[in-house]
Amino acid sequence: MLGTGPRAAARQAAVLFLLAGLLALVGLAGQPDRSGPLLTVAGLDFATALAGLLLPWHRMRPDAPAALGLAGLAILGLSTWSFGGVAAGTGPFLVLLYAWAALHFRRRILLGYAPPATLAYVVPLVVTGQPPLVLSSALVLLPVALAIAFLVEAQARHLRDDRERLARIEQWRSAMISTLAHDVRSPLTTAQFALEELADQVSGDGVQLIDTAQRQIARITRLAEGLLDLHRIDSSGQLKLDRQVLPARALVQGALAHLRTADVTIDIDEESTIYVDPQRFEQIVVNLVGNAQRYGRPPVAVRLTSDGTVDRLEVRDHGPGIPAALRPRLFTQFAVGGHEGVGLGLWIVRKLVEVHGGNIVAEPREPGVAMVVSLPAADA
Repeated sequence: MLGTGPRAAARQAAVLFLLAGLLALVGLAGQPDRSGPLLTVAGLDFATALAGLLLPWHRMRPDAPAALGLAGLAILGLSTWSFGGVAAGTGPFLVLLYAWAALHFRRRILLGYAPPATLAYVVPLVVTGQPPLVLSSALVLLPVALAIAFLVEAQARHLRDDRERLARIEQWRSAMISTLAHDVRSPLTTAQFALEELADQVSGDGVQLIDTAQRQIARITRLAEGLLDLHRIDSSGQLKLDRQVLPARALVQGALAHLRTADVTIDIDEESTIYVDPQRFEQIVVNLVGNAQRYGRPPVAVRLTSDGTVDRLEVRDHGPGIPAALRPRLFTQFAVGGHEGVGLGLWIVRKLVEVHGGNIVAEPREPGVAMVVSLPAADA
């Protein structure tokens, strides 16, 4: 029932008419002498509700359910006339109909409702001989109902435009990530092949330079593959892992080989192991340590503890900590951005940790903050 489009509009209108019909039936207990008009009004309300529920509105024009509003105005007029000009329920339901129409239709339809709404409200009062004071209430009610409808319509249109813009951005983002990841891998493969050929022809310092270049190309390739994997997670929630029991210290040292590590200390026993996908774990470590270096202060400490069931990887800096306003959205997309990055690092970490069956939290320290990753141990 919630949402936009002709089907949602018709179903919401059906709920309004079902409510009106039920209220008419409830009124039978208090006004038994009006049972005929009340039953007529209730029957018309229920018939209109059935039309809103059963007709194939999704095959019609987007503004086709506006006809239900016209039917509602006619029922309101009949109700007022049947009760001798008593319009106690006409005003509120008139405003409610206008609000419903404003959520789904353009302003011209709201303006088109104005003449039949005026007739539905005023004609029964005139026919039943109501005094001028009662008739003058239309001068207040109808403009107020229209003004409310215009405000609701403007806000609803603004929200629809925002949603469409966000949908386009998301589509563009997905296409960009997929294209980037695919198109980057091809030239990297060529560069890697060229470096392998050169490695047999150089000596001395050139060997070290080529080795460094090869490691960086391999890292960029893994990042491109990681982007594709994260895109798959975001769209389908699935990622295939190659989990192994690996020496934790060597794994962390290998990951940090790509970073400046003069201010990084590793507190991990040589015999400690961890049950992870090595490529994904490298992304976790690199992102957490890189974030600590970028936003915190040295030294950065990497520590691993285990109770046999859960392995806890802790990356701590000694910086100013996390601002209170940022904490609720710290692990979301684009939480932190600007000249130093786009704010995807911690979101990527959270996704990879969750795929491993773990979780990540930010724990305050004095000074600084510790990013604590909890992962199921191999025995668990």
